[in-house]
Amino acid sequence: MSKASENRKRASERLARERAQAARRRRRNWWLAGGVGAVVIAAAVAIPLAVAGGGGSGGGTAEPLRLSALSTLGPLRPAPPAGPIGAEGVPVPNAAPLAGTAGKATGQPVDGIGCSTNEQTLFHIHAHLTVFVNGVARQVPASIGIPGAQVQQTAQGPFVASGTCFYWLHTHVADGVIHIESPVRRAYTLGQFFDEWRQPLGPGQVGPARGHVTAIYNGKVFHGNPRTIPLAAHAQIQLEVSTPLVTPQSITWPSGL
Repeated sequence: MSKASENRKRASERLARERAQAARRRRRNWWLAGGVGAVVIAAAVAIPLAVAGGGGSGGGTAEPLRLSALSTLGPLRPAPPAGPIGAEGVPVPNAAPLAGTAGKATGQPVDGIGCSTNEQTLFHIHAHLTVFVNGVARQVPASIGIPGAQVQQTAQGPFVASGTCFYWLHTHVADGVIHIESPVRRAYTLGQFFDEWRQPLGPGQVGPARGHVTAIYNGKVFHGNPRTIPLAAHAQIQLEVSTPLVTPQSITWPSGL
């Protein structure tokens, strides 16, 4: 078997393991729902209502989640066609990256978030991020939060399968899927993810792009500093810098994500 075939096989096996682990966690959480799980559910409900600030400049101070109807934005440009399906079963935008990962974190803690040798599974959820600048799509690149990233080719495209360590917030594919894999159950924010990426984020800037930032959270307009947007399970987040504004895109979550 060639080295390329071996790499593809290892990447496929790793994806299958991740999806099997996710299925086991769902079954376990269902069983816990009648007892201890009630406490977990209560905590999960509280996350979107008030985002807990992380250490340092990470999440900012606690701020209520304020949303309004999408119609308040007025006419929106239609979303562009989805890109090709990537290694996680999610479309990869046909677009240039918002920013590179050359300045990514090197393994030291960021906003109280560590970088572990192995991926953590105690708290394992996913959120999705879409970015537009002046109405044009931008990619959220792979390998954010994975120093020393090693890329493997799969039948569906490249996948970052390993690295020196894994921050608890990271990306494997340039499809916008943020993996939240933490040894502790806590609230994480978009600001902490951008801090790991070593990119600025605020009401007037997303990475290197400057201009008024419009944030859309699960199909509604988010009011407040985008740094405080919660990375809740299956949250669909869209950041738009300047205008024209684009209709929010959403993904269909594949089994295992």
